Amino acid sequence: MKIERFSIDESGYTGFDLLNPDQRFQGASSISITDEDASTFIKEYFPKLQAPELKYKTLARRSSNRERLVDLQRDVLSQNKCVTYVCDKRYLLTLFFLDIAVEPFYYERGFDFYKDGQNYALASLLYRVGPTLFGQNAFHELMSRFQRAVREKTQNATNSLVQMLQGLHWKELPEALGPLAYEAPECLAEITRPGVNTDAAIVVLQSLISRMEVMADGVYQVEHDRSENLKQYHSLLQQLISHDQNIVFKQTEITSIKFPLKLSSVSQVDSKDSPSVQIADILIGAAIEAANSLAGLSSSHGDAEELLGLYSDEQFIHMVPSLNFEEDKEFRRGTQAGELIEYFAKHFN
Repeated sequence: MKIERFSIDESGYTGFDLLNPDQRFQGASSISITDEDASTFIKEYFPKLQAPELKYKTLARRSSNRERLVDLQRDVLSQNKCVTYVCDKRYLLTLFFLDIAVEPFYYERGFDFYKDGQNYALASLLYRVGPTLFGQNAFHELMSRFQRAVREKTQNATNSLVQMLQGLHWKELPEALGPLAYEAPECLAEITRPGVNTDAAIVVLQSLISRMEVMADGVYQVEHDRSENLKQYHSLLQQLISHDQNIVFKQTEITSIKFPLKLSSVSQVDSKDSPSVQIADILIGAAIEAANSLAGLSSSHGDAEELLGLYSDEQFIHMVPSLNFEEDKEFRRGTQAGELIEYFAKHFN
């Protein structure tokens, strides 16, 4: 029996640093397509390609390529199993702040901080009003000191974070900032606990896998580019594949993750030798550009809304702040976010 294969490519990965000014968004695309079919698409839309491989950033620089890039994606998305994930890394960092520096306080007191997506609502609120309440520069510095404290895990870095927070008008939003302002020991311990980090790789992978597990008819494989950025993804995928416990976690109204996975193996390839990975590069490159354009961070030559409109609902996942609290609560009602976070922390590095 032939095993289905998904090809993955990523964009915007900056490790622990989610405040990188040049990389506001991070994401990845996964597509189930044979190299033969991928080559056919490439030859059809870029028959005169001289470069050794198809790269979105290179092709998108020429306005003459724009229409063909859109048409290529329209055909690829309509004919293949695909999923693209994009997240606002600053919003994700705000979520990490709540997970690491706030949630332990509530956990110790028997309160489910993640119930019905309350953490997402509070993160959206903090993300939106933090710059207004404390000043744009001060809020940015607070988040910067937080990710540095998590990375360095030193007393000096943690003290620097707490002292700055205490100097802000944190009582304007005590639900989010009070635990750390009062130096809750369980929150300080979580910041310095080995293994805790602000790397978005696991978040991206969880989202892609939740969709690939649904899209795949049976056992499937994953291949990705042999790049420095994807080394972290490769290690995590290997751990997820080898995990053989039987357990299911509900993530949202429409997604869940079940172990053991149908994913059987992961391999690294040179993207120059993989037309399938090159197609994934086109998808994620265009999606990141569209996200930057919609956020007002770049002037795209194309129509970002038109591009994202090529995706069906199940083909696109995004993590961005939302102040529609009731809709988000309904979407995440009954989810097992807390249990999933604890499970991943216990079983995966």
